Amino acid sequence: MKWTLQQLQIAKHKPFIFDETIDLSDLKEQNAEIRNISPIRVQGELTYSGQLLTFSLHITGELTLPCSRTLVDVLFPIDLKVIEQFRPENAYHISKEDHEEANVITGDLVDLTPAIKEYILLEIPLQVYAENQDDPQAPPSGKGWGIVTEEDQEKKVDPRLADLAKFFDDKK
Repeated sequence: MKWTLQQLQIAKHKPFIFDETIDLSDLKEQNAEIRNISPIRVQGELTYSGQLLTFSLHITGELTLPCSRTLVDVLFPIDLKVIEQFRPENAYHISKEDHEEANVITGDLVDLTPAIKEYILLEIPLQVYAENQDDPQAPPSGKGWGIVTEEDQEKKVDPRLADLAKFFDDKK
């Protein structure tokens, strides 16, 4: 989602409307909780006011996150309506106090992708729960761990006492 300032100059005269689908699968590397991410649809409109570029965005998609109780996959919908502002680095008519939150455009390129990633990462809740308890439970094992039932635990002999268990077998 990159445009040059020359491409965006159109918005001074007529509405600059866009509707794109982007792949943000690299978010899985930034947040280990994200198991999968669907293609993200970004709809928006650009308005110019002086030298300030204001993007009104509607971001939709789905994340797959682990359930906090069972670790089963939970689909978490993303539906955000946000406003993102950009200003040129050498903007003359924009007071920096009024628009401190506006992103500074360095060079000739406006890139919305980092802002979209940030909004999605901020939307992820601390805990997600599977709504349907009939869903399959947690996987039986993982990297460096496994589920152990009480029966398995009782049958398991402590390796330090293994020789002692053989002692009673010999007496029979």
